[in-house]
Amino acid sequence: MLKEGSTAPAFKTKDANGETVSLKDLRGQKVVLYFYPKDDTPGCTKEACSFRDAFSQYKKKGIAVLGVSPDSEAKHQKFATKYQLPFTLLADTDKTIAEAYGVWGEKKFMGRTYMGVHRTTFLINEKGKIKKIFEKVKPEDHASEVLEAFAD
Repeated sequence: MLKEGSTAPAFKTKDANGETVSLKDLRGQKVVLYFYPKDDTPGCTKEACSFRDAFSQYKKKGIAVLGVSPDSEAKHQKFATKYQLPFTLLADTDKTIAEAYGVWGEKKFMGRTYMGVHRTTFLINEKGKIKKIFEKVKPEDHASEVLEAFAD
Protein backbone atom coordinates (compact mmCIF):
# COMPACT_ATOMS: atom_id res chain seq x y z
CA MET A 1 0.00 0.00 0.00
CA LEU A 2 1.35 3.42 -0.96
CA LYS A 3 1.84 6.04 1.73
CA GLU A 4 2.65 9.74 1.73
CA GLY A 5 6.42 10.00 1.29
CA SER A 6 6.59 6.84 -0.90
CA THR A 7 8.06 7.04 -4.39
CA ALA A 8 5.22 7.26 -6.91
CA PRO A 9 5.13 4.12 -9.10
CA ALA A 10 6.48 4.74 -12.60
CA PHE A 11 4.12 4.34 -15.54
CA LYS A 12 3.98 4.81 -19.28
CA THR A 13 0.69 4.86 -21.22
CA LYS A 14 -1.20 6.64 -23.99
CA ASP A 15 -3.25 9.79 -23.54
CA ALA A 16 -6.51 10.74 -25.31
CA ASN A 17 -4.52 11.79 -28.40
CA GLY A 18 -2.48 8.59 -28.60
CA GLU A 19 0.66 10.32 -27.28
CA THR A 20 2.85 8.40 -24.84
CA VAL A 21 2.97 9.88 -21.34
CA SER A 22 5.26 8.68 -18.57
CA LEU A 23 5.69 9.88 -15.01
CA LYS A 24 9.45 10.05 -15.57
CA ASP A 25 8.93 12.72 -18.25
CA LEU A 26 7.20 14.90 -15.65
CA ARG A 27 10.06 14.78 -13.12
CA GLY A 28 10.80 18.29 -11.86
CA GLN A 29 7.12 19.21 -12.01
CA LYS A 30 4.31 18.85 -9.46
CA VAL A 31 1.68 16.36 -10.62
CA VAL A 32 -1.94 15.69 -9.70
CA LEU A 33 -2.72 12.08 -10.62
CA TYR A 34 -6.41 11.50 -10.15
CA PHE A 35 -8.06 8.13 -10.69
CA TYR A 36 -11.73 7.97 -11.61
CA PRO A 37 -14.00 5.07 -12.60
CA LYS A 38 -15.48 6.01 -16.00
CA ASP A 39 -15.74 8.80 -18.56
CA ASP A 40 -19.01 10.68 -18.91
CA THR A 41 -20.72 9.40 -15.76
CA PRO A 42 -22.22 11.88 -13.24
CA GLY A 43 -19.53 11.86 -10.51
CA CYS A 44 -16.62 11.56 -12.91
CA THR A 45 -17.94 14.42 -15.04
CA LYS A 46 -18.34 16.66 -11.95
CA GLU A 47 -14.78 15.87 -10.88
CA ALA A 48 -13.31 16.46 -14.35
CA CYS A 49 -15.21 19.74 -14.69
CA SER A 50 -13.98 20.91 -11.27
CA PHE A 51 -10.39 20.37 -12.45
CA ARG A 52 -11.25 22.08 -15.76
CA ASP A 53 -12.65 25.11 -13.95
CA ALA A 54 -9.57 25.40 -11.72
CA PHE A 55 -7.08 24.50 -14.46
CA SER A 56 -5.74 28.03 -14.98
CA GLN A 57 -4.71 28.13 -11.31
CA TYR A 58 -2.93 24.78 -11.64
CA LYS A 59 -1.19 25.95 -14.79
CA LYS A 60 -0.07 29.20 -13.09
CA LYS A 61 1.55 27.12 -10.35
CA GLY A 62 3.18 24.78 -12.89
CA ILE A 63 1.17 21.74 -11.74
CA ALA A 64 0.36 19.01 -14.29
CA VAL A 65 -3.11 17.45 -13.99
CA LEU A 66 -3.54 13.85 -15.18
CA GLY A 67 -6.85 11.99 -15.04
CA VAL A 68 -6.65 8.19 -15.21
CA SER A 69 -9.40 5.65 -15.90
CA PRO A 70 -9.67 2.27 -17.63
CA ASP A 71 -11.43 3.90 -20.60
CA SER A 72 -9.85 3.81 -24.07
CA GLU A 73 -8.05 6.67 -25.80
CA ALA A 74 -11.10 7.19 -28.07
CA LYS A 75 -13.51 7.43 -25.10
CA HIS A 76 -11.15 9.88 -23.37
CA GLN A 77 -10.98 12.01 -26.49
CA LYS A 78 -14.78 12.14 -26.76
CA PHE A 79 -15.09 13.00 -23.02
CA ALA A 80 -12.39 15.70 -23.21
CA THR A 81 -13.99 17.27 -26.29
CA LYS A 82 -17.53 17.18 -24.88
CA TYR A 83 -16.51 19.00 -21.66
CA GLN A 84 -13.54 21.02 -23.03
CA LEU A 85 -11.10 19.40 -20.62
CA PRO A 86 -7.72 21.18 -20.94
CA PHE A 87 -5.69 18.55 -19.06
CA THR A 88 -4.39 15.09 -19.95
CA LEU A 89 -6.53 11.96 -19.67
CA LEU A 90 -4.62 8.68 -19.53
CA ALA A 91 -5.94 5.36 -20.86
CA ASP A 92 -5.27 2.59 -18.33
CA THR A 93 -7.17 -0.09 -20.24
CA ASP A 94 -5.22 -2.99 -18.69
CA LYS A 95 -5.50 -1.39 -15.20
CA THR A 96 -1.73 -1.61 -14.58
CA ILE A 97 -1.47 1.97 -13.30
CA ALA A 98 -4.55 1.59 -11.07
CA GLU A 99 -3.12 -1.66 -9.66
CA ALA A 100 0.33 -0.09 -9.10
CA TYR A 101 -1.31 2.73 -7.12
CA GLY A 102 -3.60 0.35 -5.22
CA VAL A 103 -6.86 1.89 -6.48
CA TRP A 104 -8.21 -1.11 -8.43
CA GLY A 105 -10.31 -3.34 -6.23
CA GLU A 106 -13.63 -4.64 -5.06
CA LYS A 107 -16.51 -2.17 -4.89
CA LYS A 108 -20.11 -2.48 -3.77
CA PHE A 109 -23.07 -0.66 -5.26
CA MET A 110 -26.73 -1.37 -4.60
CA GLY A 111 -25.96 -4.80 -3.14
CA ARG A 112 -23.77 -5.77 -6.09
CA THR A 113 -20.05 -6.49 -5.75
CA TYR A 114 -17.72 -5.83 -8.69
CA MET A 115 -14.15 -4.78 -9.50
CA GLY A 116 -13.48 -1.14 -10.28
CA VAL A 117 -11.44 2.02 -9.69
CA HIS A 118 -11.65 3.63 -6.27
CA ARG A 119 -11.79 7.40 -6.78
CA THR A 120 -8.41 8.47 -5.38
CA THR A 121 -6.01 11.36 -6.03
CA PHE A 122 -2.24 11.43 -5.54
CA LEU A 123 -0.20 14.62 -5.30
CA ILE A 124 3.32 13.94 -6.52
CA ASN A 125 6.15 16.38 -5.89
CA GLU A 126 8.97 17.40 -8.23
CA LYS A 127 11.16 14.52 -7.02
CA GLY A 128 8.53 11.86 -7.76
CA LYS A 129 7.47 11.37 -4.13
CA ILE A 130 3.85 11.18 -3.03
CA LYS A 131 3.08 14.36 -1.09
CA LYS A 132 -0.57 13.59 -0.29
CA ILE A 133 -3.22 10.94 -0.97
CA PHE A 134 -6.93 11.76 -1.13
CA GLU A 135 -9.24 8.78 -0.72
CA LYS A 136 -13.05 8.77 -0.84
CA VAL A 137 -13.02 11.93 -2.93
CA LYS A 138 -16.07 14.22 -3.20
CA PRO A 139 -16.09 15.06 -6.93
CA GLU A 140 -17.68 18.55 -6.87
CA ASP A 141 -15.08 20.53 -4.89
CA HIS A 142 -12.13 18.21 -5.17
CA ALA A 143 -10.03 20.44 -7.45
CA SER A 144 -9.97 23.33 -4.94
CA GLU A 145 -9.18 20.92 -2.08
CA VAL A 146 -6.20 19.55 -4.07
CA LEU A 147 -4.97 23.06 -4.93
CA GLU A 148 -5.01 24.01 -1.22
CA ALA A 149 -2.96 20.91 -0.37
CA PHE A 150 -0.22 22.03 -2.76
CA ALA A 151 -0.05 25.35 -0.94
CA ASP A 152 1.13 23.56 2.25
